[in-house]
Amino acid sequence: MGAAILGCMAGRTGADGRADGPERGRDGTDGQGRNGAGGHGRERARRRRSDYGGAVYGSLQAASVVAGTAAFGPFPRLGLIVLLLVTGLVFWAAHIYARLVGGLASYRELSWATVRRVAGHEWPIAQASLGPAAAVAISPLLRLDLAGTAWFALSVAVAEQIGWGTTAAVRAGASRRLVLVSAAVNLVLGLAIVVAKAELH
Repeated sequence: MGAAILGCMAGRTGADGRADGPERGRDGTDGQGRNGAGGHGRERARRRRSDYGGAVYGSLQAASVVAGTAAFGPFPRLGLIVLLLVTGLVFWAAHIYARLVGGLASYRELSWATVRRVAGHEWPIAQASLGPAAAVAISPLLRLDLAGTAWFALSVAVAEQIGWGTTAAVRAGASRRLVLVSAAVNLVLGLAIVVAKAELH
């Protein structure tokens, strides 16, 4: 059950689980650059599942950034926006590098097309920081002080995390019970960050 929950939440497979067969590369080719039967369809399906995993991970990371930064006292709104966006981009770049290095054995040569494909695949990690950053940007319109801004951004990040995790479970064809369990697990993870922020702040 635990493995199924995590699989639905993240929708990601390990580096060794991406190949379609012993002779097939990650990009759906036969190891010589040729697409096998159904390779494009399987690749698109893998990307759809993985996008949710990256979004869940990125939302957790954004929530952690907000919680940790708030612990150091008052901060400029612009500074938090920049920190959220830069952190998302750094983690995005790190995941691209890890995927490329981990998949070198699956490619005959590393091309810009492969780099772009992996970058697009991992983009939801960076994209997940946009919601909390937007929350910080509009907080003056809501007449929120700095503390209220931090809580608002954190709430948006946790809501994103729960939403993406639940969507991943639904799109994976999970039962209603498993969808609810997946949402509950994401809620617990989000609340853990909220409690940590409350204690540190």
